[in-house]
Parts: sequence; structure tokens; C-alpha cells
Amino acid sequence: MQARMMNTKPYSQLTAMLAISRASFRSITRSPSAVVFTLAFPLVFILVFGFIGGGAFTVHVAVKKECDRNNPVYQALLQNNVVKLDTTLTPEEMQGSLEKGRIDATLTIVKLPEGSMPQYDVLVETTSASRDMGAVLKSVLNNIFYTVNSAHVKMPTYAELKETEVHVREYRRIDFILPGQLGFSLLSSGVFGTAFVFYNLRQTLVIKRFFATPIRRPFIVLGEALSRLVFALIGAVIIIVLGHFAFGFTLIHGIATVASMLLLSALGLIVFMGFGFVVSGLAKNESAIPPIANIITLPQFLLSGTFFPITVFPLWLQPICNVLPLTYLNDALRKVAFEGASLFSVGHQVGIVALWGIVVYAAAIKFFRWE
Repeated sequence: MQARMMNTKPYSQLTAMLAISRASFRSITRSPSAVVFTLAFPLVFILVFGFIGGGAFTVHVAVKKECDRNNPVYQALLQNNVVKLDTTLTPEEMQGSLEKGRIDATLTIVKLPEGSMPQYDVLVETTSASRDMGAVLKSVLNNIFYTVNSAHVKMPTYAELKETEVHVREYRRIDFILPGQLGFSLLSSGVFGTAFVFYNLRQTLVIKRFFATPIRRPFIVLGEALSRLVFALIGAVIIIVLGHFAFGFTLIHGIATVASMLLLSALGLIVFMGFGFVVSGLAKNESAIPPIANIITLPQFLLSGTFFPITVFPLWLQPICNVLPLTYLNDALRKVAFEGASLFSVGHQVGIVALWGIVVYAAAIKFFRWE
């Protein structure tokens, strides 16, 4: 008896946590809803948008400071629903945005000396990555020229278009869609997965059984969190690799870019799991979980730049878009993948997501119930 007691190893919280993680991971892989939300839905959207191709429906044009704005061409552009003019960018921001695909063109309208024909030169700078949008802009301008020239019968050529093209990396639709679908996957897994798992563990008295063992509560949470993190990151790798090799998703620094995207994904999932803890604490029964979770997830799916740029929404709605955590996660993922931004460069986005994490976990501590 004494020899047996001497050979008894001390209880390891880490070993117990890893055992919970392994069991939880097997449970996740056998859950149809987890597979659907983490992999199936995002992959379907990536396949659909990948095969569709094409670009956006709005031509984003930055207006240079020296642009003459007191002429009918500029006023007609202001009234056009296809062209969106941005007058807020500095020359440095304008050039960077043009090269990185954030805008489609720049515009300068120069008034020529009195008596000249034409009276205005319209200088447009487009990129090789947005030729389709450049063609749309030229078509819009030619229609405006026709209307303006018709109104000035004494001057048949009131304004003339002069175009230059900057050769940059092509910005494909998949470069916008894939990070959004990755964010979609992380939010779904973090909120729905965590809420259902902890509610069911509580209802089936599994957590109560854990309490009969020496394992401490934080390690129970860490064990479940680790399994969900591993599963979500495996899904993220599959999404990124499929997008890159099947549709040419841009990974500007290769493996280093993938690693940065996975770190951002891990941060996003940890924050979104906090929402799941809040939902599991608020839900009085299992049927209450989907409505509460949808209140959190649906606005982010629709308004966080998952499917469309937030600039397509009305101006009154954009401030709401700009406070949602998924907006900043999507933005950081796109900048890291396409622009080659470092994690330090997207520190603003990371900080906002982390701030959301602090707020959400403060709420989770208040609402989460063990029994």
C-alpha cells in the first residue's frame, strides 16, 4: 500500500485540460453544424464568387486637390450614381490607395486658358488592376462630354479626356471575398459553437461532473477553447489554400502571410468565443440560443464588409459598420494578404478587435453560468 502511494503522480491540470481538448475536438468534428458553419458555408461562397469573377458596381475615384470643381463635368460626376468621388485623400494616400487597389482611379480637371479649345482637360489615372472600372469611368465621362458639348454648340469640344495607366498587382474579387468568408467562419464557430457546447455541457451535468475532479474551472474553459481554436485554424488553412491555388487569392509574402492571417484568425476567434459565452449564459433553454446568437452575428455578416464593401451602404449606416469587430478583422486580413501589411501595420484594427474582447469578456464574466 505504501509503495502504491509513493508511485502516485501529482494531478496535472495541463494533462486534464489537454484531455478535455481532445474529447472536445472529436465532438466538434462529429458535429454537422460545426462543419457546416466553419467550412461548408464559407467554401460554398468562395466557390460561387470565385467562379463569378468581375468587380464592384461602384467606381471609386479620388479627386486631386488641384482639380477644378466649378465646371459642368465635375458637377455631372457628383450626380452620377456609378462614380463615387473621394476628396479627402492626401497625394501620398491617393497614390498608395491607387497602387493597392483601394480606389479605381484619380481625377484632375484642369481649366485651360480663355479661348482654348477644349476649355478643360480631364486627366484620369487608372490602374492595370482595375481596367474594367477604368472603362466604366471613361464611358461615364464620354456620356457627360456628349451632354456638355451638346449644350455648348459654339464650342464642340468643351472637355477632352486624357488617361494614364499605373501598372499594379491585379485585385481580384477573390481577394475581397475570401477574407470576408474567413471572418464569417470564425464568427460562426466562435458564437454558435461556444454557446451550444457550454449550454449542453451545463444541461447534461458534464460540467458538474468536472467539478468532482481536481481540475480547476479556468482549465475547463481553456480545454474547450483550445479544441475550437485548433479546429477553426485547420478550417482557415483549408480556406486560404483553396482560395490561393484554385482562384489565385493573393498571398503576397507566401507562408509568412498565411502565418499572419492565422494569428489574426486566432485573435478573432478568441474574441468571438466571448460572445458565445455571453449567449450561453443568457439563454434560458436551447431554443433561445439561435435568436440571441443571430442578434450578434447577423448584423456583422451583413454590415462588416463580408460580402460587399461597406462603402456601398448609405452614409448614415456606415458609422454602425465601422464599430463592429468583424469589420476590423476583415480589413486587417485583406491588408495583410493583398497589401503585404505587417501585424504592426494593422495595429489599429488589432487594437479595436482586442478592445471588443475586453468588453465582451467582461460581459461574459457577468452572465456566464456554470450550473
